[in-house]
Amino acid sequence: MPGLSLPHVFMVVAAMFLIVTADSAGKTMTAQGMNPLFVAWGRFALAAILLAPFTGIKRVDLPAFWDWRLILRTLFIVMGISSILTALRSEPIADVFGAFFISPVVSYFGSALVLKEKVTWSRSALLLIGFAGVLMVVKPGFGMSAGMVFALMAGAFHGAYLVTTRWMAGAYRPRLLLLSQLVIGGVILLPFALMQWPATVSAGFQWAFPLSALCSAWGNYLLVVASRVLPAGVVAPLIYSQIVAAMLIGLTVFNEWPDGVALAGLVVILASGVAGLRLVGRGQ
Repeated sequence: MPGLSLPHVFMVVAAMFLIVTADSAGKTMTAQGMNPLFVAWGRFALAAILLAPFTGIKRVDLPAFWDWRLILRTLFIVMGISSILTALRSEPIADVFGAFFISPVVSYFGSALVLKEKVTWSRSALLLIGFAGVLMVVKPGFGMSAGMVFALMAGAFHGAYLVTTRWMAGAYRPRLLLLSQLVIGGVILLPFALMQWPATVSAGFQWAFPLSALCSAWGNYLLVVASRVLPAGVVAPLIYSQIVAAMLIGLTVFNEWPDGVALAGLVVILASGVAGLRLVGRGQ
């Protein structure tokens, strides 16, 4: 695809699969009765502890942890992860990620507004078609579940996180961005985690807890690296690869499959994402 860095494209796709795996591990824990805020805190805190020795952070880097822009960026991902874990507690994973795909719409138009990135009629139309698919999954109205509301919130917060990631990608190196996100997120969520600390843990906790933390951290690190090269208009359609991962994991791990309308909506979302990537590859 002319105009695209294929290694960075693959980084984004790998990041999406890792993030879905992390959320699937989180769904396993919340299904066993753990509070989503405790699970979210564990994802940030454990990843920070495990990855800090490998980030090369020095004392001179510490003032960055007080940079309001990094705190804002972290708040977006904290609220996004907390929302999606809340949604996954009651909703099928493929449906949640279908609703989550308001994220590319927020990212694309947010980047145009904040970062002055290029907007084209063709890409905008495809993203709006994808949004129509989101509505088919969510089924807004009186029958819309609270879980799907949280899924939409997660997508909106994640879209804002992508904009701020692109905004800050040139200001700090990727490993510093990653560690600041993990440490600040862990601190923000700690009071909530202490209030929701489980009295007992299930057998699955021993593998799900580190899997959720490490897959999320590694996925977001790859996303930061790719965002230094790829504009948000390229990253946005690539995020649609999450749908494939969500459907595969939902079927094989949780024995979940979307209903007819939701499945049609997921197909519309995925098709619009693929078409959007082809437009980017042609420089349109």
